[in-house]
Amino acid sequence: MGALGLLLLLGLLSGGSAVIHSLRYFDMASSGLSSFPEYVAAGMVDEVQFVHYDSVSKRAVPKQAWMDQVTTEDPDYWDGQTAGYQVYQQVFKGNVETAKKRFNQTGGGHVFQVMSGCEWDDEDDTTDGHQQYAYDGEDFIAFDLKTLTWVAPVRQAVPTKLRWDQDRAVKQYRKNYYTKECVDWLKKYLAYGKSTLQRTERPRVSLLQRSPSSPVVCHATGFFPDRVVVFWRRDGQELHEQVDPGEVLPNHDGTFQVSVDLDLTAVPQEDWGRYECVVQRKGFEDIPTPLDPALIRTNWGKTGRDGGLPGSFLVAGSVAGALLLVGALVLAGVCWYWKRNDSAKRPAAGSDTSSEIPEGQKRLLAPTPDPKS
Repeated sequence: MGALGLLLLLGLLSGGSAVIHSLRYFDMASSGLSSFPEYVAAGMVDEVQFVHYDSVSKRAVPKQAWMDQVTTEDPDYWDGQTAGYQVYQQVFKGNVETAKKRFNQTGGGHVFQVMSGCEWDDEDDTTDGHQQYAYDGEDFIAFDLKTLTWVAPVRQAVPTKLRWDQDRAVKQYRKNYYTKECVDWLKKYLAYGKSTLQRTERPRVSLLQRSPSSPVVCHATGFFPDRVVVFWRRDGQELHEQVDPGEVLPNHDGTFQVSVDLDLTAVPQEDWGRYECVVQRKGFEDIPTPLDPALIRTNWGKTGRDGGLPGSFLVAGSVAGALLLVGALVLAGVCWYWKRNDSAKRPAAGSDTSSEIPEGQKRLLAPTPDPKS
């Protein structure tokens, strides 16, 4: 998995009143994938999606009710967002074709992805930012905010790096955006969605087992935000073997769930009492659950306090599968906010294509080198 994927899976612990907040934008342009829109964009604040655009609807739309507040300050906000994404749709469509040329490809299904955004620690006020490009699931090029240079992990991206490194004005603009403008917008969205984004809900923990020979699953659900750690320990020591941690997944109500499997194949039942699952979140007491057969819920017998697995666990597999598709589309998701007039909403996009950009929009975009360069 490349750095782009790792960042998407990154979970940060929240501590007491101190939290590392994030504002992330995702863009995906595809070629040869008839089941996907040509271009999809999404934006997420603290891992909650708040805006969506795709090439089918051709409209930027809010995904949270609290985003309606933005129009009280800027009545033209959504029109501006839509206009920006329509431009970016053409830019990223060109990026796919450029990448295909760089990799000597003529057909097949291909995906060009961009992830960008910023983080803000509300305790020490430190910030960070990132902008990364990927092609067909592999890292292509990334911006190093500390050195203000582009990093090309593959030779096909070197022409892009050389060209973009020469544009000092755009690099300085990106630095200002990711260290200031992006953070300002993050704080604004946090204020809009305070009742939702800054709420705290404790997890509910269950022990689950599909069959007598299956792993025992520690399933935590209903928590918010998504920054929890779930692990198994034996005799008070955290286990790194015998366990298979899962990803944090969203529930339909906006909360999250996560499961961690424990393989007990070689463990006699009389030793189960040495094991316990621990759900941990900084600022709150740990939630330990002993590996007691009486507490295990199953779908193969009336074991424990009630027989049968909770619905969220039964559909977890299908949810995970669906998320792979949604994740691909979200990787399409929104880049940065649209900068229009004196209200900066999006930073400059890094286009490496010769796509035609409408007059008046070119100042928002990086130079568009010839695809063959």
